[in-house]
Amino acid sequence: MKRVLIVVFDSVGVGAMPDAAEFLDAGANTLTHAAESVGGLSMPVLGSLGLGNIVGVPGVPPAEKPLACFGRMQEASPAKDTVTGHWEIAGLISRQPFALYPDGFPAEIMEPFEKESGFGYLYNKAASGTVILEQLGAEHMATGKLIVYTSADSVFQVAAHEEVVPLPELYRACVVARKILDPFHVARVIARPFVGKPGSFQRTYNRKDFCMEPPAPTLLDRLTAAGIPVTGVGKIEDIFAGRGISHSVHTEGNDDGFEKTLELVREGREGLIFVNLVDFDMVFGHRRNAPGYARALEAGDGFLRRLLPMLTRDDVLIVTADHGCDPSHAAHTDHTREFVPLLVYGPGLPAGIDLGIRKTFGDVAATTLKLFGRQPDLAGTPVL
Repeated sequence: MKRVLIVVFDSVGVGAMPDAAEFLDAGANTLTHAAESVGGLSMPVLGSLGLGNIVGVPGVPPAEKPLACFGRMQEASPAKDTVTGHWEIAGLISRQPFALYPDGFPAEIMEPFEKESGFGYLYNKAASGTVILEQLGAEHMATGKLIVYTSADSVFQVAAHEEVVPLPELYRACVVARKILDPFHVARVIARPFVGKPGSFQRTYNRKDFCMEPPAPTLLDRLTAAGIPVTGVGKIEDIFAGRGISHSVHTEGNDDGFEKTLELVREGREGLIFVNLVDFDMVFGHRRNAPGYARALEAGDGFLRRLLPMLTRDDVLIVTADHGCDPSHAAHTDHTREFVPLLVYGPGLPAGIDLGIRKTFGDVAATTLKLFGRQPDLAGTPVL
């Protein structure tokens, strides 16, 4: 194949995994519950590919003759975060979960962060990103201190108003934190810039993730070493710490991601195009906006309606997710431990094969390597 597109509908899980209760996620089902919130989804393209054959989705019945091969994947890594999910999609199973600091980061982290960044800080506990802005945004603007907080994920988040702390300074502080946190095995440092006035603060798409480097080779490394270009769309470059990326395309939300992906295909970009569509998770899942999540899914279907006719017999499209984030889940507002969908479509591929339950997200990496004629020597098994 000349081109493979891996499109990650960030957080679109399809039902709780067997161990979900250990993560406080029993009963989670992001896709189905989002659909139920609006009385059913209109997603004819995903339906024709076989999404309704994977899990019950109100409004999306099973297709009699699915155009794609379909199944679901369970995560072999003991986690439910973005970095771990994407790394596993790329053939790297994480045996050790990232470190969590629900009660805040200790002095051995915060003292050198203050000294080396030159910034004081506020809060340093777990919090909702939008709530913490309302609580501390005005104090931050008055003092210039950074708002530092975490969540149920392994993240060190740093919020600052763009008119108080210029973006280069915020990013510099995050680079300082990244170096300090590597020995502590914290997955991500996230710059969370915002704008506006007290009572109407808004986070911007100038967010930037500073991730640990993958500890072993991934699909991206294998392809670039073989001379096959890898284009990351959205936060893919950040998630892999820039490694194995030939070209990166920044996006500002799903709609921008749709357009930039279509443009890459239109211009004939070859190799792997690895796309993350973040709004499902960031804008709707964490904020528990189930109807908004549902409408975003329908917009994603519209994107695929435009994409599919552009694909040739030398192209393969893989649609999947990295974890769940059930907008109807009552236990918390974080990610949910769920199976993820797997749709593999190509004009030159077999259609309608039930791929069953795959044992690892790594089957995407193994399949992609096989499609490019490379040895699938990472985690996972080719599905075709």
